[in-house]
Amino acid sequence: MSIAIDGYQVDIIVSGFPGKSVCHGGLGWSTIVLLRGHGRIALVDVGTFGMRNLLQKGLADHGLNNTDVTEVLLTHGHHDHCINWVMFRDARIVLGQSELEWAVEQPWGETPVAELYVERLNDWPTLHRAHDGEEILPGITCHLAAGHTPGHLIYVLRGESRDVIFTGDAAKNRAELISRDTDMTYDASISRATINMIWEHWRRHPASIVVPGHDLPMVLEDGRPEYIGKREAAITAWYGDDMETTTRIELTVA
Repeated sequence: MSIAIDGYQVDIIVSGFPGKSVCHGGLGWSTIVLLRGHGRIALVDVGTFGMRNLLQKGLADHGLNNTDVTEVLLTHGHHDHCINWVMFRDARIVLGQSELEWAVEQPWGETPVAELYVERLNDWPTLHRAHDGEEILPGITCHLAAGHTPGHLIYVLRGESRDVIFTGDAAKNRAELISRDTDMTYDASISRATINMIWEHWRRHPASIVVPGHDLPMVLEDGRPEYIGKREAAITAWYGDDMETTTRIELTVA
């Protein structure tokens, strides 16, 4: 997805995937978004280790490098969304105040929190501790969206004719948005209230777009979320006797 809206260019660097590994732990394929406008170059979430080359290539495809990024807007402190803030150490790193307070208190080795990364971020000189309702960039506000984590934030780019809502893992995929049920929440009722809040933002303009943490972007058509763009997801495996023989396993459906 690439759209222009009220002085911003919005581009998906990595599209998240709405799935979980059956045998090998979390899949962790999360969404990364590039925002350019009003003299700023920002990323919404930055992924985990395996996405570093994708992230650098995505920036290069837009004529950018790591030092050009002025802001990193993190939705929460889980490893698959925040670890790569260290690639942008001179940028302003935005994370919710309550999220950071919670994340640094989590026991090591027991949760998806990136323990050492949030601990270092807690003292980082360019850290910005965001609060509910704050305008983070011109026309972009953050909103407390608890449930997946206690201090999770969503970011809303407000336009004249449509908005773009970056939900992170407050609403990871289309199934969660429609059902209001969630996977990985500390309180289902809090997550349900958060998703209802996301719907309120979404319905503000009929052409508004939701960008989930682990799915393709969506618009509303006759009141139902419909995907924008085409999903690309596959795994290449070495099942043969040499490195040239590979099997491609598609992870998409019609």
